[in-house]
Amino acid sequence: MADAPPLGLLGEFGTPETLVAAARGAREAGAKGLDAFTPFPVDEVADALGFHEKRIPRLGLIGGIVGLVAAYAMQIAVNLNYSLDIGGRPLIPLQAFALIGFELTVLFSVSFMIFGLFATSGLPRYHHPLFYVDRFERATRDGFFLFIPTNEQEALKEVRALLERLGATTIDEVPR
Repeated sequence: MADAPPLGLLGEFGTPETLVAAARGAREAGAKGLDAFTPFPVDEVADALGFHEKRIPRLGLIGGIVGLVAAYAMQIAVNLNYSLDIGGRPLIPLQAFALIGFELTVLFSVSFMIFGLFATSGLPRYHHPLFYVDRFERATRDGFFLFIPTNEQEALKEVRALLERLGATTIDEVPR
């Protein structure tokens, strides 16, 4: 049985600027599924990778709306089923429901975002194949890495040539 092709190639770059330029170059060359790893936040990397995630904020908005509707529906249902006419107060005092409405809006919004984050990022993930690359431990100290996934053995040569052209100092295969 032949060995499985690697998951992709991991290129190391010397500075954050070269990593950003490499990410832009790889994206312009048509590479998909890029990921970058740096020891500190580099704001330009997200733009260079074309990362513009809008699902999590949308989930927060949907969760907030669901929470607000649920809070008001619950309180209105309780007041209609167990109506107490005390002192001439209205049967459905919407202003009195605002506090519970706010609380459930925040609770549902945050819950939707947290569970959405776990679902979209594949968490919990206890181990990633990148950890098999010895050099990758430098990503937490002084290394700047660009990962380009590939599914085919033939595409490996093209991706390797692309990383060399973009200025990678080292290139490692990431095993499956």
